[in-house]
Amino acid sequence: MSVKYVYSFNEGSKEMKSLLGGKGANLAEMTKIGLPVPPGFTITTQACNDYYENNKTIKQEIIDQIEEKLLSLEKDLNKQLGSEENPLLVSVRSGAVISMPGMMDTILNLGLNDKTVIALAKATNNERFAYDSYRRFIQMFSDVAMEVPKYKFENVLDNYKEENNFKFDTDLTCEHLKSIVEEYKAIYKKEVGEDFPQDPKKQLMLAVEAVFKSWNNPRAIVYRRLNDIDNNLGTAVNIQSMVFGNMGDTSGTGVAFTRDPATGENKLLGEYLINAQGEDVVAGIRTPQPIDTLKEVMPEIYKQFIDTVKTLEHHYKDMQDVEFTIENGRLFFLQTRNGKRTAASAINVAVDLVEEGLITKEEAIMRIEPKQLDQLLHPKFEDKALKEATVLTKGLPASPGAGSGKIYFSAEDALEASKTGEKVILVRQETSPEDIEGMVCSEGILTARGGMTSHAAVVARGMGKCCVAGCGEIKVDEAAKEVRKDDLVLKEGDFISLDGSTGIVYLGDVAKSKAAMTGNFEKLMNWVDEIRNMKVRTNADNPRDAKAAVDFGAEGIGLCRTEHMFFDEDRIPAVRKMILSNTVEDRVEALDKLLPMQQQDFVDIYKVMGDRPVNIRLLDPPLHEFLPHDDETINELAKDMNIPAKEIRKRIVDLSEFNPMLGHRGCRLAVTYPEIAVMQTKAIINAAIEVNKYGLNVQPEIMIPLVGAINEFRNVKNTIVETANKIIEENNVDLKYTVGTMIEIPRACLIADEIAREADFFSFGTNDLTQMTFGYSRDDAGKFLNEYVDKEILEKDPFQTLDQDGVGKLVKMAATLARQEKGDNIKLGICGEHGGDPSSVEFCYKTGLNYVSCSPYRIPIARLAAAQATIKNKSINK
Repeated sequence: MSVKYVYSFNEGSKEMKSLLGGKGANLAEMTKIGLPVPPGFTITTQACNDYYENNKTIKQEIIDQIEEKLLSLEKDLNKQLGSEENPLLVSVRSGAVISMPGMMDTILNLGLNDKTVIALAKATNNERFAYDSYRRFIQMFSDVAMEVPKYKFENVLDNYKEENNFKFDTDLTCEHLKSIVEEYKAIYKKEVGEDFPQDPKKQLMLAVEAVFKSWNNPRAIVYRRLNDIDNNLGTAVNIQSMVFGNMGDTSGTGVAFTRDPATGENKLLGEYLINAQGEDVVAGIRTPQPIDTLKEVMPEIYKQFIDTVKTLEHHYKDMQDVEFTIENGRLFFLQTRNGKRTAASAINVAVDLVEEGLITKEEAIMRIEPKQLDQLLHPKFEDKALKEATVLTKGLPASPGAGSGKIYFSAEDALEASKTGEKVILVRQETSPEDIEGMVCSEGILTARGGMTSHAAVVARGMGKCCVAGCGEIKVDEAAKEVRKDDLVLKEGDFISLDGSTGIVYLGDVAKSKAAMTGNFEKLMNWVDEIRNMKVRTNADNPRDAKAAVDFGAEGIGLCRTEHMFFDEDRIPAVRKMILSNTVEDRVEALDKLLPMQQQDFVDIYKVMGDRPVNIRLLDPPLHEFLPHDDETINELAKDMNIPAKEIRKRIVDLSEFNPMLGHRGCRLAVTYPEIAVMQTKAIINAAIEVNKYGLNVQPEIMIPLVGAINEFRNVKNTIVETANKIIEENNVDLKYTVGTMIEIPRACLIADEIAREADFFSFGTNDLTQMTFGYSRDDAGKFLNEYVDKEILEKDPFQTLDQDGVGKLVKMAATLARQEKGDNIKLGICGEHGGDPSSVEFCYKTGLNYVSCSPYRIPIARLAAAQATIKNKSINK
């Protein structure tokens, strides 16, 4: 049986979206429910995919089906494409499954040529209208189907208006339009190399092919990548008989939203133009009128319009975006679709529709795109200010939000400037843990290197600071304190503004507005928490981040990185003494100074978190990261330790590593320097005992990082347990604690059953697990990953969205082995940045993890994604 590639509007329905595209399915649905829709037919997405499979050729079978439907349309309307007596004219529109800016624009009035334009003039008794339609068609066909730049035609039109002192296109006479048509055809011949096609069927097939080609134009590819849209969906093509809004004062065209797309307010928002075609409304040549004024101009049409859009909203149970045309006093609907909207509008509309009884809470939750919530959680630039701002460069949108300030090139300078009340932006080649204080005091962070999971990106997201990373177009000279872009040089103290949501960097101070948390937002998130059954924790290293996370709904800490605490000014000297000590006794002495500070860190975090679980990772990074590199600090440290500076320099060289990521770090530190693990365990346990005296029930989770062998885990666990039990016994308290590991080495996934016998929990550190599985350094991968995605070597950046086929398979394997060994008696979670990525959250839910953990400002996103995963799972199991 042959494949059906073409459907008339009366053969489809809204459920056929994947085959007919969004536009085609909705045209079919409106036809089905009896709305006034100009008839036509849809060429399916399957035909588009077939076009690419057949070396960009439309096969004869598809052409035959198009001609069959065209003949049927001609019979229904008693018109014929190319007729010199009663010509049929059609529009050609693309229609992807998911509405996509960047796809092929509409072509109107297809079928006009030098003869049918005369026939149209006679049939309508309106010669001016006929030639106005012809000049529009030539321009649209040339621009959209043949890629002749639009401005070449617009210049001709503008010249005629200027020469005749006309303000609007409607002022042009029929004779003007006839001359313009001839000039347009001359432009076409010059640009394309052949005469403007006079055969309407050739026009039609060229237009259909142009729609198929537009599926893979650069704009469409970029949009799909940014919005996680499958490249294999293809686009449909809609061929629809023309109705004309440009036939005089009883005709017009417009667009409308059934609710406000910016706020969600339940009021009709739209505009229209009398005596115009669709492109006039959006082109801005004439100022459209608010839809409300139509009731004075055409009261009956207005009433019919209001009744119809209400019908549409109730039928689709969502805010609708409609296009309509009025032809000689008759109303037609050309399109309806679920309207695009801001995050605030999406939430308000969804909640209102639940309260109006149109949808369920579950449906409301599924309507919200989790990543959209970023708009509500961070400040943003005002639209007007952005239009006037000057772009400096663009990098990766590493952490959302908007920030402006004076640029400083070191953490120390940024900190000093912030103490005087200045707003600062920290600009670095790339950040390291030593920059933490400068990052804390900054409005935003800009780096020339690094990717979406670089140090700057991860830490900035945790703090809720905006960050733009990997700005390869700029040269950052930290020594000279300059940023260079081409001939432009910015110096310390110059103002810039960062948009962490788009990656754009602007010159100067751009005005910002604070994002509002509405009552409906809270209501929606309460529904989310009622439905989801996977916990959401946060990655937080200090009370400030922990408090922000709790405010956003975090149910615990999934990763507390202790190394960030060691960079404070008052403790880094003790850390360095500990590292540079030559004996265990000297190290213990330095660690004893750190103990009360580390203990207070945990006391403060426990107090914020209450009885919520707190997972604390023992020291992870290689020790050389804590050591100084400048002569001044080395000399001060030598004086303080009473040893020659050259010995310190030698020790720094000895500790440096060729590949620190795979070097002396993680559990390897605790194996070789158990006194570090002892000090940290003391701090964790003593802090818990202290806060539990005041009525809390803290049960610490102590996490051993980077385990790759069962005996590594046993060795460090023994140190922890021996230390913890001794303290508990000495204090005569009943304190429960657990010991587990971060699974971030592929070998650990392979022997997860062995490790599970000893561990109380696993936390998948998917940042490092991704690095080690792919063999990519996340700080350097930004140099090639974008090209890998562009060339479809990889579908997505694996540091942003979990690679489910490779890394995910390791996670699944480890989870399965652990559950086989211990069942539900082992807790499984994820603490990589993937914990805040919606598709990765869904994967974690399907894999059976107990929780995901992410940076504080991604908590609402993860909560929503977890609820959506729960709802999807329930519908699958029904």
